[in-house]
Amino acid sequence: MEHITLLIGIVIVTALVFDFTNGFHDTANAMATTISTGALAPRAAVAMSAVLNLLGAFLSIEVAKTISSGIIDEGSGIRPEVIFAGLVGAIIWNLLTWLAGLPSSSSHALMGGLIGATLAAVGTGAVNGDIVVMKVLIPALAAPVVAGLASLCATRLTYRVARNADEERTAKGYRAGQITSAALVSLAHGTNDAQKTMGVITLALVTGGALAPGSDPPVWVIASAGLAIALGTYLGGWRIIRTMGKGITDIQPPQGFAAQTSAAATILASSHIGFSLSTTHVCSGAVMGSGLGRKGGVVRWGTAGRMVVGWALTLPAAGGIAAGAALLAEQGDWGVTTVAVLALALCGAIWVRSRRAPVDHTNVNGDSPATAEPTGVPGPTAEPAAEPAPVSVPAGVVTTAVRAVAPPPPPAGVTVGSAAEEAAASETPHPTGRPASASSLS
Repeated sequence: MEHITLLIGIVIVTALVFDFTNGFHDTANAMATTISTGALAPRAAVAMSAVLNLLGAFLSIEVAKTISSGIIDEGSGIRPEVIFAGLVGAIIWNLLTWLAGLPSSSSHALMGGLIGATLAAVGTGAVNGDIVVMKVLIPALAAPVVAGLASLCATRLTYRVARNADEERTAKGYRAGQITSAALVSLAHGTNDAQKTMGVITLALVTGGALAPGSDPPVWVIASAGLAIALGTYLGGWRIIRTMGKGITDIQPPQGFAAQTSAAATILASSHIGFSLSTTHVCSGAVMGSGLGRKGGVVRWGTAGRMVVGWALTLPAAGGIAAGAALLAEQGDWGVTTVAVLALALCGAIWVRSRRAPVDHTNVNGDSPATAEPTGVPGPTAEPAAEPAPVSVPAGVVTTAVRAVAPPPPPAGVTVGSAAEEAAASETPHPTGRPASASSLS
């Protein structure tokens, strides 16, 4: 029993670590458009989002029930080490996609990890396939489409209503609306995503015999999950915020307002009926819809395509990592220890790699070229520079043009000052109409 209690404690800590990564991985869902349009400063935006994520965690437990007693059969013989392996798979995939700046789904990473670990350790009978299809796969396909269409219509309506209004005054109003809608998305994110960690911890307590099957999450579970996701949100997933705020489309305040309002309505409705929805899918679809809804707006389909590929890979990739971890963890204490050590080493390597090109609140909108992500354009080695060259001009063009019109350097032994004096003197008009030389003026 002591071994089970220790293992449950490890699972709970790992679940809260996942909840933390979920927070900074999904901060972009609520705040990317608000930050990119300048409606809120980056630090203020993530602070507000963190508080509302914490409050949202207390609003509902329907999604937690879907995770704890819906996808996985509690009575199938699943053990805490299997849940631990599932969480490891979800955490690693979250960090890999964060490093790539890819807005993938933390929710699907968690469910993919749990399903993969359960299939490897127990078998197909322990996974409720019909619930996976009805409450995971179908919402995954429908959510971005529904949110995108709603955002497209809302964007067009917004621009039509304000077509004769003063653009500067309406922009201020829409920025205020963005703050309100971003608050709704943050609240909805806490309501939906924090519950997934509550469900996992509850499932671990049930499998360890600490709770009866079908029990609701205890209050301390709800509070700890809310605090973990709020802390992760406050630290900010700046890489993904940059991709969602600037990489999909160029967002104006009316678009940001329409996209966030549509996303919040979709997420809150799904949470009410217990759909374990991906807030990333919803918010990304809403941003794409806002790009299509504005006349002249452009959606960068290359970035959107990368995101869709990441979405398609999330369930199998997280499941594959978790399956391998489960097979190792099933070997006993040494197996669980090995999984933990390997996971810590890999997470540390990902963090070290991220420090090579850091993205934070100072350059999330691309304002600081010195610390921006590498563009792939070759250039000279990095040295301190007072005024960096414009990014849009290829290296060497400005230098070549200046050399073409600049006078040749002065001869050896002639100072810059004397050369300038000679040039000025040569241009001084002579009384006879001929250029005067320096000697004739002396």
